[in-house]
Amino acid sequence: MNILEKHDPDIYTAVSQEEQRQRRNINLIASENYASKAVMQAQATVMANKYAEGYPGKRYYGGCENIDVVETLAIDRAKSLFESEHANVQPHSGAQSNMAVYHSILQPGDTVLGLRLDQGGHLTHGSRVNFSGRHYNFVSYGVDKETELVDMEEVLILAKKHRPKIIVAGATAYPRTFNFKRFGEIANEIDSLLMVDMAHVAGLVAAKVHPSPIPYADVVTSTTHKTLRGPRGGIILSKETHATKIDRGVFPNVQGGPLENTIAAKAVAFGEAMKPDFKKYSKLVIKNASGLAQVLATGGLRIVSGGTDTHMVLVDLRPMNITGKEAEETLDKVCITVNRNAIPYDPQKPRVTSGIRLGTPAITSRGFCGQDVNLVGELILRALKHMNNNSKLLEIRNDVVALTSKFPVPGIDDL
Repeated sequence: MNILEKHDPDIYTAVSQEEQRQRRNINLIASENYASKAVMQAQATVMANKYAEGYPGKRYYGGCENIDVVETLAIDRAKSLFESEHANVQPHSGAQSNMAVYHSILQPGDTVLGLRLDQGGHLTHGSRVNFSGRHYNFVSYGVDKETELVDMEEVLILAKKHRPKIIVAGATAYPRTFNFKRFGEIANEIDSLLMVDMAHVAGLVAAKVHPSPIPYADVVTSTTHKTLRGPRGGIILSKETHATKIDRGVFPNVQGGPLENTIAAKAVAFGEAMKPDFKKYSKLVIKNASGLAQVLATGGLRIVSGGTDTHMVLVDLRPMNITGKEAEETLDKVCITVNRNAIPYDPQKPRVTSGIRLGTPAITSRGFCGQDVNLVGELILRALKHMNNNSKLLEIRNDVVALTSKFPVPGIDDL
């Protein structure tokens, strides 16, 4: 009998059911992936027992000699992987990475320029319901109404007008590449700092299949899951001139003791991302996203900005007269997991939306490619066209389960 099953059968049951859900469902959440068994084993080690406030060689607790080895490995691997002068691997999440940067550089009320939430930005890029929008004076740039690409002329105009202390480039629902070089030029022109939130594309950047912001940005924040395929957590990369401020921004400013078991798992993930297979994987992630977008467009849906450069596809459902909420709930019935998402200039409310956000990191980790991805697109179209027909939806669900049964889940089914 499993130890957890014996000790806490309620938790064991929920975990087991989640394991089965992950096997059964097609996961198209753009911000999710499957960590390897090595990553998960590192996270489940005795490192979880140790308190280690401070940094390697400068701890506020004794007994940190092995912790220091692990955290130093994570730092060195992150710096090497992303070709960065400095790395802080302690942030618990992407949001806390951003919080730490703001706290290290800004004073309450300082002006920051970031992408609008309803046009692809993140909550921590100035949303009024988030600490960022409440503590700082965020000014928002957007995307062009016709091209749905970031309007760099607007960025320049707003930057010159408001003179922000930080310009934030990066998004949570933007399928195209950012012009990091141009953002850097604008920041330099107004004597601002450039911060890039690359949470979604970090794995693609690590694999060198996506432009890197490192040469142009003063500070780069990221999560360590998503396309990077590590544990859920955060990281901050920066130029050496900002290292002391950034480190203090994380500890003692916004965090206490770091999660050293998660840092161990981050180190493993960084090591995995250095291997040749990760580059092949990342190329396929982008190819699969492009293929999925093409199938959906051929089937009558509109792809925001006309396509994708990354792992992400933002879909406008209005041609089918369906809301994002309806699509998410319908697809959930057939074991396809997506999230509703606003599209640029969305007429619907945020909890309803006119779109869905799709991503290919997870299905690519399972081995989907080519015709498998085409089939995923066709299954989505079938479900949306028959959303009120329960018998059809049952047929589609059976087809989905037959498809996923052919693909093991990394970290669960691998040896």
